[in-house]
Amino acid sequence: MKKKNWYLTIGCVLTACMLIFIATGFLWTPYEPSAMNAADRGTGPCAQHLFGCDSYGRDIFSRTLEGAGSTLTIALAVLAVGAVSGLLIGALCGYYGGGLDALIMRLCDAIAAFPSVLLAMVVLAVTGPGKYNVIGALGVLFIPSFARLVRGEFLKYRDRDFVLSAKLMGVSDCRIIFVHILPNTWPVLLSGLTIGFNNAVLAEASMSYLGIGVSAQEPSIGYMLKDAQAVLFTLPWCTVFPALVAVLLILGMGLLGEGLRDRMGVVS
Repeated sequence: MKKKNWYLTIGCVLTACMLIFIATGFLWTPYEPSAMNAADRGTGPCAQHLFGCDSYGRDIFSRTLEGAGSTLTIALAVLAVGAVSGLLIGALCGYYGGGLDALIMRLCDAIAAFPSVLLAMVVLAVTGPGKYNVIGALGVLFIPSFARLVRGEFLKYRDRDFVLSAKLMGVSDCRIIFVHILPNTWPVLLSGLTIGFNNAVLAEASMSYLGIGVSAQEPSIGYMLKDAQAVLFTLPWCTVFPALVAVLLILGMGLLGEGLRDRMGVVS
């Protein structure tokens, strides 16, 4: 009897719950997230305000829904930029090799030698805060990891019999890359995507917490945590609930990625 993959099961359930929670924020919030109400200032969690209110009387539940949606959107956009660009670069380098491959890989090594968050901070310090600046800065910095991941898989498959047979039959390089080799990289790529998503969430939250991420008009989990720092001990729910949402989202995706690796037999 096959052993049940608890990582995958728990990861799927937890991730699904968090995505449903976040998706709700795109459609409905019980209160206007930025609306202030002096009568509700500092209100703790209750039936009217599930996550309580902050020092301005803003509903934390509504702000967490909106902030989590902003963080999720940015993380997915960063992942799309890094994964798609890295996939194309890695596929071409791994398939063709040569001097261009060596040059691009050395460039990737140079970028990877510095902490991605630190480099993003430098870029955002120059370009200024904002959602699109965060996506662009982090997206570019995520390219090398995906490029090396995909390149390694292409190096493994490009000399296999099914690829050589396709070449002998006159199949175009484009078809070989995207139809014959690329599908074989999905097991490793999927697990890499889950790790990349978690890194993107953490990086975006770090940027916003430091005040160089999204602007105050585009609240995110990181910005909420920065805003709540001054009332950490007097109004702890302002920090606990947004942080809990981020932790559960990251935990769910982490377990999902671990479960996928076990399911597909990917060696870490």
